[in-house]
Amino acid sequence: MTGSFDLIIKNGTVYLPGGPVAADIGVIGGKIAAIGAFAADAGEVIDCTGLHVLPGVIDSQVHFREPGLEHKEDLESGSRAAVMGGVTAVFEMPNTKPNTDTAERVADKLARAHHRMWCDHAFYVGATSANATMLAELERIPGTAGVKIFMGASTGDLLVADDGALARVLASGKRRVAIHAEDEFRMNERAGYRVTGDPSSHPVWRDDESAMLATKRILKLARAAKRRIHILHITTPAELELIAQHKDIATCELTPQHLTLAGEEAYPRLGTYAQMNPPIRSGAHRDGLWNWLAQGVPDVIGSDHAPHTIEEKAKTYPDTPSGMPGVQTLLPLLLDHMHHGRLSMQRLIDLTSAGAQRIFGLVGKGRIAAGYDADFTIVDLKKKWTVTEDWLQSRCGWSPFTGMELAGKPIGTVIRGNRVMWEDTLADSAIGEPVRFEATEF
Repeated sequence: MTGSFDLIIKNGTVYLPGGPVAADIGVIGGKIAAIGAFAADAGEVIDCTGLHVLPGVIDSQVHFREPGLEHKEDLESGSRAAVMGGVTAVFEMPNTKPNTDTAERVADKLARAHHRMWCDHAFYVGATSANATMLAELERIPGTAGVKIFMGASTGDLLVADDGALARVLASGKRRVAIHAEDEFRMNERAGYRVTGDPSSHPVWRDDESAMLATKRILKLARAAKRRIHILHITTPAELELIAQHKDIATCELTPQHLTLAGEEAYPRLGTYAQMNPPIRSGAHRDGLWNWLAQGVPDVIGSDHAPHTIEEKAKTYPDTPSGMPGVQTLLPLLLDHMHHGRLSMQRLIDLTSAGAQRIFGLVGKGRIAAGYDADFTIVDLKKKWTVTEDWLQSRCGWSPFTGMELAGKPIGTVIRGNRVMWEDTLADSAIGEPVRFEATEF
């Protein structure tokens, strides 16, 4: 094919919906114009010889802490970490200060993000008892990823705990609702199980049953309301077994942390740096998650990037915040798991791009195909490297995976035809735009 392109991705192994091919990709106006073999002019050519070109990775759960908690992270620093890790788009959570629970606060976040965030982005609206009747309108704001419910308290003060309030939230709107499923009532009853100075008591307090009770409750309420839900950061195999029986209304997410860390090793080594909600559990739990991943039940992997400062994490448990950074290490960890035979490239792509497009109804993202946004995550599958602090971009400055040796690394991040990261070097400026969704288009 001859002609002129703005960009040609050349000589790479390209992962199309039908599988990997040796092909070039021609880009015009930020969109994929053609896939084939090109002897064409282009404003820019990226030589991907020896590299693999994936659909742009979408992280559908991050907490970038702005506004109000910028000492931990902000939209610029969090998105900088995202693109350094090969992530082209993120869905950001509403538990900020103030909470993202009104049209004005959504507009404020979108304004803060425009060309200050390095990647494309969407923002969740936080559900509350006060805004329940307004959610049908709020979820249709362009740039929103939908509604988020916290059934159990976590960072911030967004909480919808009782069945009556949950039913009112589910009755308002049509889009898939994202759920943090931990049972607030059981956790309040079990607060005495926390042992001062011992973060390994965190999963004893927030036990399996805290997760399972909430998941059972929200599945029942969602079915009664005829509302689709998306259950975040599943930590127990029993939940996945249950969700498998309700796939007509429920999708779900795993995190790389819960697929990588085991409590027996993580708490002695990392202490409060391993503390998150829901908790890092046992190696048997981790292995069970992998089993259900092989059964095809989880739909996406999100990082649940939730940074806190070193000073905050250095306090004595339980006076320490839950959460860890993860957007930058999401793809590297999965590439390493793939290297060790735990999942295929096809499954990795489904969990990090195609799955998000399918369940959230993204427009123009999630696959490499003509007419789609020119979003590419370019990786070197043979690269052996170690996660170091100087590579990390998050403002918090730490990762539970520092020092870990990995196989496979993101080499380039291309968003709408713009090379925003290449070989650990960022572009001159951020170009992030809101993600588009079918539900907000018409």
